[in-house]
Amino acid sequence: MPLPKFEYLAPTTLEEACQLLKEKGDDARLMGGGTDLLTKMKRRVIQPNTVIGLKKIAGLDIIKVDRGKGLTIGAVALLGDVASHPQIKRFFPAIAYAASVTANVQIRNMGTVVGNLCNAAPSADNAPTLLAMDAQVTIMGVEGQRTIPLEDFFKGPGITALEPGEIVKEIFVPWPHPHSGVSYQHISPRSKVDISAACVAAMLVMEGNICKEARVALGAVAPVPMRGKKTEKHLEGKELTKETLEQAGKQASKECKPISDMRASAQYRRLMVEVLTKRALAEAATRARA
Repeated sequence: MPLPKFEYLAPTTLEEACQLLKEKGDDARLMGGGTDLLTKMKRRVIQPNTVIGLKKIAGLDIIKVDRGKGLTIGAVALLGDVASHPQIKRFFPAIAYAASVTANVQIRNMGTVVGNLCNAAPSADNAPTLLAMDAQVTIMGVEGQRTIPLEDFFKGPGITALEPGEIVKEIFVPWPHPHSGVSYQHISPRSKVDISAACVAAMLVMEGNICKEARVALGAVAPVPMRGKKTEKHLEGKELTKETLEQAGKQASKECKPISDMRASAQYRRLMVEVLTKRALAEAATRARA
């Protein structure tokens, strides 16, 4: 099916893009990689009168690892580039892995990490790891710039905290604690390129075999990517024995709020959250001790 007719604009500054987005209102859509937008337009799910491309704005493709400070991923930085970036693979391996298992090669070479987040799908592969690592979202609007925790960015399926005329400029991830480890685990019942039926990320700060800090994030099992805060509380201050991991997995399965759909039943998702949480915690602990 051909695309519907639309006006295409290509601003060269972020300020210009924000102004255009606010002027055009609800009939306008932003395009970074376009993998989600163009598909929805072809299927007539949405029919915007205006598409505002971001590719000509200098600096939005930034991928910067600042030793001791953190990782910055710009709005149009490609999934494939994040997945293959040597420093991300070394210092933020779970982020690289999550990008590498998003969809297929063709989409990773066109789609962006920020676009994956802005689509606000509960199953977004890149959201759990970034949530677990306490990522922040830098947002640019006509009235200036603001930064919010990624945890506050998701408001519902397809809904974000963006106001009219606002654009996500970049994602920032703080530098990992020296005794921390992060893991991302996911499962799709149909194929490796299908959307995840359930996904879990875990970040642990360890002191020997004692968990000093835990952050657990769950995807595809609630209206938005979510933190498992009761699971985190259960882990902190405890030795990570087999029993502790079993209990944490069961707690995470109780915290999630899955639905049944074409990809999996709610019961299956709960079971997979339990399994994936145990796997993620075990791998995160191993990486932290290393």
